Amino acid sequence: MSKAIRPGESDEDRLDRSRRIQWIDLERLSDSHCLVVGAGALGNEVVKNLVLSGVKRITLVDMDRVVRSNLNRCVFFSEDDTASDNFKSEIVAQRAGELSPGAEITPLVARIEDIDLNALARMDVAFGCLDNVAARLHLNAHTYHLGIPYVDGGTYGMAGRVQVVIPPSTPCLQCGMNRTHFKVMERRYSCTGNEASFYEPKMPAEITTTSVVAAIQVREAVKIMSGREMDCIKHILHYNGLTNASENLELSIDPQCPMHSSDNR
Repeated sequence: MSKAIRPGESDEDRLDRSRRIQWIDLERLSDSHCLVVGAGALGNEVVKNLVLSGVKRITLVDMDRVVRSNLNRCVFFSEDDTASDNFKSEIVAQRAGELSPGAEITPLVARIEDIDLNALARMDVAFGCLDNVAARLHLNAHTYHLGIPYVDGGTYGMAGRVQVVIPPSTPCLQCGMNRTHFKVMERRYSCTGNEASFYEPKMPAEITTTSVVAAIQVREAVKIMSGREMDCIKHILHYNGLTNASENLELSIDPQCPMHSSDNR
């Protein structure tokens, strides 16, 4: 005997529309634990998309406070947060929890370099939402070593990029680094706000590009958590918001990369 369906019953299930995409494994999403590093513009959007997708456990790392220039592209921040000098990670954790009751979002007010990432080996997916080459490489190295899939995102004005790193089969973030990246890393050790020997102007940013890049990051992670790694971005996706074009640029494994060298293996 078929079960009678009460009118409007499906509308009472907050994840009903996601259930209609047959390959999305909502049970695995609910059981997964995600690490998000960076609670700025990308971090706001990534956490929002994760909790709305059904992810229940998130650890969020950021050591910065909310400033007024964050407000035009960070959905969880308000004017009151700037006046109260609140920490980004704590505010995102609080408000994302209100967006999805039952979600457990743990804020860590710290630099990623100061956290024992071996203690985070239980994570299922890590997200890089950073504007810092050194922090990105630090996260890339530890997640690759621990075998944790890593989804890195970045924006510059109307342009953005997403790279999916799935150890040990794909190129990692360091495989695509060039001399310019390492020169920047030598000058800027972290985004802590500590005294620096040079002035680096703020990068241009706007909300639509941030939203697109963060959406792609979470979409790729949903594939990973649903066992669809074969459908993930294979190399690096570049997005151009000015021309509304995106393209995959091929990236090979660098045999000299510490993550892939024969000595490391």
